[in-house]
Amino acid sequence: MRINKYIASCGVASRRKAEELIISGRVTINGELITELSTTVDETKDIVEVDGVPINQEEKKVYILLNKPEGYITTVKDQFDRPSVLDILKDVEERVYPVGRLDYETSGLLILTNDGDLTYKLTHPKHEVEKTYLAMVNGIISPEEKRRFENGLQIEDYTTAKAKLKIVKADEEKNYSVCKITIHEGRNRQVRKMCKAIGHPVRNLRRIQMGRINIRGLEVGEYRNLTEDEVKYLKSVK
Repeated sequence: MRINKYIASCGVASRRKAEELIISGRVTINGELITELSTTVDETKDIVEVDGVPINQEEKKVYILLNKPEGYITTVKDQFDRPSVLDILKDVEERVYPVGRLDYETSGLLILTNDGDLTYKLTHPKHEVEKTYLAMVNGIISPEEKRRFENGLQIEDYTTAKAKLKIVKADEEKNYSVCKITIHEGRNRQVRKMCKAIGHPVRNLRRIQMGRINIRGLEVGEYRNLTEDEVKYLKSVK
């Protein structure tokens, strides 16, 4: 990469201003003074300094929306060598991480980014970002079970916060219910544990929405960059 372009990519100055810095003898590469505008930089190993201060390229922030398939973990790797969601992102050069987790058997909406501040905001309980799931569960959910689910359940060593449960379909003949569930916590396998706590274990679980972000138009296994408006919305979450 040409030296003026590198300096600009570090956010120090525009390319034209970078040329002035070079000509005036204010730039060194690996301790050697540089005055030729045609000089190139190996950004992976060269140390570039302006006025004696090392400069580095600004990391490009990436925000990806993935419709996660079942059978993928949301950590980089695990002891069983199962495939990771990062294996799906074939053309993403930046090192990104999932915002929160979806368990191995759960599909649906997953945001991945290298923006640590946004990840913290979206995963911290105090920000109460709603997450909506579509769940197929065993049996027919009664009004009393729905009330218990929505008002908070004792799960292991904690009580869940208030939640929403809307029954979309109830098939008495095949003995299953489909429901839309909305929570704002993100504990390990929480929706599955909540359904089991009211006597209706999950058969199939898919996350379909986070706040105002949804996966409409994305097939399972597909991903896209979040739009500028979507990123602004997520950053504005209080």
